[in-house]
Amino acid sequence: MILAIDLGNTNMVIGVFEGSSLITSFRIATHHEFTEDEYGLIFDNLLKSKGLDSKGFEGGIISSVVPPLTTVLEKMCEKYLGFKPILVGPGIKSGIKIKYDNPKEVGADRIVNAVAAYHKYGGPVIIVDFGTATTFDAITADFDYLGGAIAPGIHISSEALFKRAARLYRVEIAKPERIIGKNTAESMKSGIYFGYIGLVENIVDKMKEEMGGGRIFTVATGGLAPLICSGTKKIDAVDLMLTLDGLKLIYDKNKN
Repeated sequence: MILAIDLGNTNMVIGVFEGSSLITSFRIATHHEFTEDEYGLIFDNLLKSKGLDSKGFEGGIISSVVPPLTTVLEKMCEKYLGFKPILVGPGIKSGIKIKYDNPKEVGADRIVNAVAAYHKYGGPVIIVDFGTATTFDAITADFDYLGGAIAPGIHISSEALFKRAARLYRVEIAKPERIIGKNTAESMKSGIYFGYIGLVENIVDKMKEEMGGGRIFTVATGGLAPLICSGTKKIDAVDLMLTLDGLKLIYDKNKN
């Protein structure tokens, strides 16, 4: 078995592969203060819940945007799972040509998503990842990573509204029945949901224009992708396993 870990600021997504098949996956909260022993216990319990042996891994790979936790998970894999994981970062073999001013600035998750999207859907392709931040990435037909855009995630945006406006309060992030709210809660839900869709659609349209127009496939991933993409026709596919698939592809290129 191969273990793939996508470590984000808010959530950690874990995938277990047998050969080329993803046999199970988990999404858990990222606990920034946990030690390798605490994570070791969590991983052992998760694997046991699916009838999997924590000592049955031949290797694994980690993509992380939380540097302090990267070492913690690396030590956890060695201590509890019996392998030293591959870390996605500078020098990793991915096959993609990064056209960023400073390639080292590109988040590991964005490179992983780019590899998976190009492999699964071809190029040119745009990737929208709904995480703590919402990222937009542009990949050419020649597998060049052009760059993209980073916007505050919908939770960050809505939390700022709640904290800054004394008379407003937290509301559920959900798809409203109508855009014209009949009370404060409905109005907030409408503004948050449809306002964020407007952000996504505008950025996707402008990226396609800069990429020369024509047919450019657009794929979305991340926990909120199904909710947001249900309100727009600008997204061609929602692929919640995109990052895990990308991690497995990169693992295969670097396992030796």
